[in-house]
Parts: sequence; structure tokens; C-alpha cells
Amino acid sequence: MKRPDTLSTKIFLDSGDPQETKEIIDLLGFLDGQTTNPSLIAKSPEAKARLEAGNKFSQNEVISFYKDVVTEISAMIPDGSVSVEVYANNETDATTMYTQGSEMFSWIPNAHIKYPTNTAGLKAAEQSIREGKRVNMTLVFTQQQAAAVYAATRGAAKGDVFLSPFVGRLDDRGEDGMSFIKSVIDLYGKGDDHVEVLTASVRSLDHFMAALALHSDIITSPGKILKEWAEQGMPLPDDSYSYDSGSLTPIAPEEIDLALDWSEYDSSHELTDKGITRFADDWNNLIG
Repeated sequence: MKRPDTLSTKIFLDSGDPQETKEIIDLLGFLDGQTTNPSLIAKSPEAKARLEAGNKFSQNEVISFYKDVVTEISAMIPDGSVSVEVYANNETDATTMYTQGSEMFSWIPNAHIKYPTNTAGLKAAEQSIREGKRVNMTLVFTQQQAAAVYAATRGAAKGDVFLSPFVGRLDDRGEDGMSFIKSVIDLYGKGDDHVEVLTASVRSLDHFMAALALHSDIITSPGKILKEWAEQGMPLPDDSYSYDSGSLTPIAPEEIDLALDWSEYDSSHELTDKGITRFADDWNNLIG
């Protein structure tokens, strides 16, 4: 197979397993990038085998393991992007995140460093962008957070900043995650286009197709959904496509001024806090 001629959205794999990277490249004939995080690394076959054998990692070993994983992935998609996430809990400060992020950025030539979209993560991202690094702001659930990311990374080149809204986790609490993607795309349409919207927490082929229909800059998807898309011939939605959100509550667009300093937006959200805790717990579970 090969990339559909009219596909403008970049397709990323959401996985911490290099073997799955190879499998998806072989299946689709292309892959534009990959996103990783502590939970995905913990689910990788090698990490799971170690845990099942009762052989946990030391702190240094788990960092080395993560570096080896993303280095292998990077070599398979040298012209794409590989997102590497800092370890953080809800008390981690900006300096600690930035220090980790700088080290991780040096691991591979095509890294985007994932910071959580809270106050500390935004501070770390602002400094990273000033120094020419690339970032992926993750665990995004509100348009205020999206505006804060835009402002904190103002002046960055297109391609250097990704925003990762988690549509599945919004759906889980009865809110329509795909309407949130549309609202963020519309919000950024009023700006300079330097932040790319990366639709994340994709749970179904319906999510995937809806993100394509909205012209999301990027979609990151589990391998099983990319396989389902391939089995159907990699279809693209046409003008007749309509996403059925069922009983989910739409997230209406907000009137937000993108010209403010990032600190003037409300970057807090309970799902961001819960996501940070989940990633930290999965990471800590690897360490003995």
C-alpha cells in the first residue's frame, strides 16, 4: 500500500514498541511519526516481560531503556517526528521538566519533547522554544489550555509545536471530544498557524475518520485502528461524511484573544492532573 494521494493529515502511531512501528510501516507503506509516553513504554513487550519476571528497572536503567526504544523508532522514520515525554507528577517544577526535556531532545535528531499542559509544563515549553527545541504539549482538554500553548510558544516555526487534545478521555465523561478538535482548529485559524493540532487519545476508526474530515494537522492512533483503516483500503472522508457523536455533549467554541501572555489563560484541568498521575504511576511501576 502507499499514502493516499490526497491525504494532507500526518499519520502517527501511538506506541512504545519498535516492532509495531515496523509492522505499521510495512502495512501502510508510510508513517509520518510516532508518539510515546511513560504508559506506552511500560506496555512495551520488553518492559512487560521484565516486570512479569520480577526484574524491575533501576532509575538509570529505565531512562536508558526509553532512550534505546526511541532511538530504534527514530531510525525507522528519520524524516518524521518522535515524541518523547518527560517524567512528571503534579509537583514537578518547570526547571526539572526542562532539564529532562533538554536531555531527551539530544537523544534523537527528530524529537518533539512532550510536556504536560500545566503551569510548569508551559514554562518549560516556553524556554525550550526560545532555545530552538521542538515540543508536543500533551493532556489538553480546554480551549484556554490551547490558547496558553499558542502564547507560550509564540514565535516558533510551524512544525516545532504540537498540541495534543485527548478526545477519548473527553468522550469518557460525556463530552464530545471531536467537537473540541473543531473548536481548537477554529481558534488557531485566527492566529499565525505555528501550532499544529495533533488529535490524540483516538479510540475508534470513527474518531480517526472524523479527525481526517476536520483536517487535523496530525492524528496519532493505536496500531489496531491503523490496521482497521488499512483493511478498508485507507479510505478518506468526502464532503458527505458526517460524524455521529451520539448523546455526547458538544463543546462550543469560545471567544478567546490569542494575544495575551500565556499566564493569563487558565491552564488547569482535572483531567490533566489525572493524566499526569496515571503516567507517573505507570513509570514508577517499572522501577524497583
